[in-house]
Amino acid sequence: MICPSLSSPGQPAIAQALRAVDCMAAETTQVAFGRLFGGEGAMTAALTIGLTIYVALFAVGLLTGRASLNLSAVTPRMMGLGLALTFATSWVAYSSVIWNLLSAGPDWIAAVLLDVKGSASHAFAARLDVLFAAVADAAEQARQAAGDKESMPADLLSYAALLLLLGTVGVLVTSRIALAALLAIGPVFLMLSLFTGTRGLFEGWVKAAVMFALVPLFTVLIGAASVGMLTPVIAGLAGGDVSLDQAASVFVAAAVHCALMVLVLRLVATMTSGWTMRQGTASSVSRHAPGPVPASPPAAATSPGNGSGGNGASASQYDDRVRTVVAASARSASQPNEDQGERTRIVRLPGATVTSLAPQVAASGGSATVRADSIGRALRRAPSAQSIPEISS
Repeated sequence: MICPSLSSPGQPAIAQALRAVDCMAAETTQVAFGRLFGGEGAMTAALTIGLTIYVALFAVGLLTGRASLNLSAVTPRMMGLGLALTFATSWVAYSSVIWNLLSAGPDWIAAVLLDVKGSASHAFAARLDVLFAAVADAAEQARQAAGDKESMPADLLSYAALLLLLGTVGVLVTSRIALAALLAIGPVFLMLSLFTGTRGLFEGWVKAAVMFALVPLFTVLIGAASVGMLTPVIAGLAGGDVSLDQAASVFVAAAVHCALMVLVLRLVATMTSGWTMRQGTASSVSRHAPGPVPASPPAAATSPGNGSGGNGASASQYDDRVRTVVAASARSASQPNEDQGERTRIVRLPGATVTSLAPQVAASGGSATVRADSIGRALRRAPSAQSIPEISS
């Protein structure tokens, strides 16, 4: 593929540069992909070693019990391995999915929003070329009208044209080049996504690639509003003589356009920096996972008179009714079995509300029926406001 040059005589400067950069970015990415993981790629052996290590680690996890051989555990691993291997070894799959999604996808969204046929970035660059040419012609006319004298309007118009060129080409072209560089080494990060220790590098690569893919989208959308603001101001320069007020207005409008392009970079960077790809952490999962009810509160749980000020939290965390069930169903391991079976011993503690169950349970010989009836009556009672500092059996 022969790409056009960055600048050609008689061609629009911005649109021509953007087309050349797009062509060279696609060609460079394809060449880099072939040199990495192509038929004679330099990292083909590294790819084989990495896949072998991945399968070996999974096998070791199965042997040691750290991994399970079930559908929920094997399916994500096999899908991740298949997708990474497909995109890392096939340029057709890589260019059809990843390249088109990150490069052509945002441009298509901008074209739909702006109702443009074809590429929205190229249409936006063509409009900017018209404005750039109008400002440059007005600056030349103002310089010729001034003769040998210095002309402030001509200088302001020249600076305005430079800001238009810098604010547009500087954002669009640099973002395309950076995206092409990231996509060129993308297969390496796809393989790094398989391992837990290097998955953070893959997530960083995805964030950076998405950021530079979204920059042209917001540049075109925000720049379209900026061009609409610039068009009537530049249209007033067609009269011939350019006053200082007109030149200053054009310069301010061009400076605002350049500031908006800088704002686009900060906007997209803020969006991608707050993006988290992981669904949750181990702490969040264990926090919501069901677990057994503690038989006794920890040492940090305080009683009403210990002066620590943690009464409300302890009483709400360890409910008195749960303590009642635990105390009523506690069995004594130190007493031998009698005629009615194993007796139940309930420890009397200061401030406890479950000691009323002890005579009934002891009189019944610790039978399961009476214990269950006692627990039921205890649960129907209103819970006490006092907290039990400790229950032991």
